[in-house]
Amino acid sequence: MMDQLIAKIYQGVLDGNKKSVIACVEEALQSGLDVEVILNDGLIAPMTEVGRLFEEGEYFVPEMLVSARAMQAGLEVLKPAMKESNVKSAGTVVAGTVKGDMHDIGKNLVCMMLEGAGYTIRDLGTDVAPEQFVAEVSKGDVDIVALSALLTTTMPNMKTTIDALKQAGVRDRVKIIVGGAPLTDTFASEIGADGFASDASRAVRLARSFAS
Repeated sequence: MMDQLIAKIYQGVLDGNKKSVIACVEEALQSGLDVEVILNDGLIAPMTEVGRLFEEGEYFVPEMLVSARAMQAGLEVLKPAMKESNVKSAGTVVAGTVKGDMHDIGKNLVCMMLEGAGYTIRDLGTDVAPEQFVAEVSKGDVDIVALSALLTTTMPNMKTTIDALKQAGVRDRVKIIVGGAPLTDTFASEIGADGFASDASRAVRLARSFAS
C-alpha cells in the first residue's frame, strides 16, 4: 500500500498531474508514511527522471514545467510535516535575473527544478541589483547564487554582481552559477562564475556537483 502510494506520487509528478500528487501526498501523510521517503522517493526522484527525459529529448520545456508545478504542489502539502521532522535541505540557493533584465521564465524553471532536487530557494525575482544579491548572501546560510540574463545588454551585469560580492568580501562563501540563452561556458569563466548551465536540468546537475 505504502509503495503504491509513492509510485502514484512519482507517476503523478512525471505526468504533471497536480490533483493526483496533492491527493496522494495527503494520503501518504495520513497513512503515517515517513516524510523523507515521500520527499525523496515521491517528489525528488521523479524530477531527476524529468531532467533525464529532457536531456534525452523526450521531454521539452512545457512537460518540464507541468511536472515541476505538480512537484511544487506536493511539496506545499509536505512542507509543514518537513518542518516538524526537521528534514534537511540540500542547500540554499539565492536566484534572480540581473539588473535591467525582466525575463523570468528560465529562472523560474531553474528554481522549480532546484526545489525539486531538495534545495531551499530564495527567489529575488527580476531586475535584481547587485546590492540585493550582496545583502542576501551577507545574511549567511547561502550555498549557491544563481544569476540569469536573457539579453546581451544585461550580461555585463552578471560580472558587476560578482564584483560586488567580491568587494563585500562574501564571494568565497558561495558558488555562483549563471544561465541564459546568450551565455557560454567561456563567458561564465571570464566573469568569474563557478559554472554555466544551459538549461534547468543542467543547473541541477551543476548544483549537485558542488556538494560532491
